[in-house]
Amino acid sequence: MTDARPSLTADIHRREISYLIKMGIRTICLILAVVLPLPLPLRLVFIAGAVFLPYIAVIGANERGKDAPPPTFHSPEANQSEIPLHRREIGS
Repeated sequence: MTDARPSLTADIHRREISYLIKMGIRTICLILAVVLPLPLPLRLVFIAGAVFLPYIAVIGANERGKDAPPPTFHSPEANQSEIPLHRREIGS
């Protein structure tokens, strides 16, 4: 296992998929609120979903590296002859 952050491409892909799923749910809420003959309380729930999901989707799409572990800092008095973890090659 590595403590490296995911690549920028992988992070962007994850955020794009999340955004598209949320906006798809928003579209379904909007269609259900307009097309189906629903009682008013249920219609208001779908309208609220159609109104607030874009905000939630944008906030989620702008989160960078949410799943990445926090960076670790080593003290200067550490063994200077040892190769730091982030500089080691695979298999060493």
